[in-house]
Amino acid sequence: MRNDRDSKTTKIEIRHLYKIFGPHPEAMLEHVHAGMGKSELMETHQHVLGLSDINVDVKEGDITVMMGLSGSGKSTLIRHLNRLIDPTAGEVRVDGENILDYDERQLRHLRRNRMSMVFQNFALLPHRTVRENTALALTVRGESRADYEQEAARWLDRVGLGGSEEQYPHQLSGGMQQRVGLARALASNAPIMLMDEAFSALDPLIRTDMQDLLLELQEELSKTVVFISHDLDEALKLADHLVILKDGYVVQQDEPQRILLEPADDYIVDFISDINRARVLRVRSVMRAEGEARGGVTGEIGPEETLEEVISKSGGDTSCSFLVQQDGRKLGVLDMNDVMRALVPTGASEHGLRSRASA
Repeated sequence: MRNDRDSKTTKIEIRHLYKIFGPHPEAMLEHVHAGMGKSELMETHQHVLGLSDINVDVKEGDITVMMGLSGSGKSTLIRHLNRLIDPTAGEVRVDGENILDYDERQLRHLRRNRMSMVFQNFALLPHRTVRENTALALTVRGESRADYEQEAARWLDRVGLGGSEEQYPHQLSGGMQQRVGLARALASNAPIMLMDEAFSALDPLIRTDMQDLLLELQEELSKTVVFISHDLDEALKLADHLVILKDGYVVQQDEPQRILLEPADDYIVDFISDINRARVLRVRSVMRAEGEARGGVTGEIGPEETLEEVISKSGGDTSCSFLVQQDGRKLGVLDMNDVMRALVPTGASEHGLRSRASA
């Protein structure tokens, strides 16, 4: 099950992180601490509030998705994790060490050995072959050609590009180029993968394939992944922990299932109002841990099955009840009445309805 977050080790700690863009960012902190928001700071002082008091724990082996609309601060945030951007205030700790204290040598080691990055625009070197692009981190480390060629071939085969080693990026489709980018990140053998809108430039079908591939690889490798997205469907599909940002601050963060069932405010309510809940919500989030099935048991289901799968198994019969089991152990029961109640979304806020009506 994917909800045992409390038992996992924290890999990255983000504490009271602020980023203000402009000529005098430190001087602007006082205004932000006093409650000044993004629009007011820009109008009054011509400074941009990129991030405001961000506190996030990234757990080892999880996919943590940070998402929001354009200007929410998500891409700014991920660039703090490998110090492509330095904050105005706050801490970023990796394995307990504040990386803001790192010197150039320590920072190079972090980027080369402990973190890899997959970019939206693929970022492949056009004059290098697919093999050479995949082995880039290994060659920078000084590994022998025999070693890096073997490792590159292994990961290219793993992402479905075996036999493409001698081709150049311009000979590949966009989806194939992104597979090379993913293979390059995996070949580095870094325990942390940063993925900045990695699939957003791809066609919908290819994008779905890449999401499935990432989940398949994650099941095997258990990397610590920080994934940036503006797409809620993608975020809900991939995330073990979801962080939703707006105007540089965190509106809500939690397991995706809980965010859907317990939205924190009207912004989140509006944000999730059009989601296909049956495709996203899982049995474990809706089942009853105690009690007996109503009218007898129709069948058995697993805790990670979606409500869409349960509806299919029920054949649309609302009198059905299921026993929820995992590894031969009873976890709870699920009646179709529970499923129907879970599918009724929290109503869109009045603010959201007014906004849509005036659009």
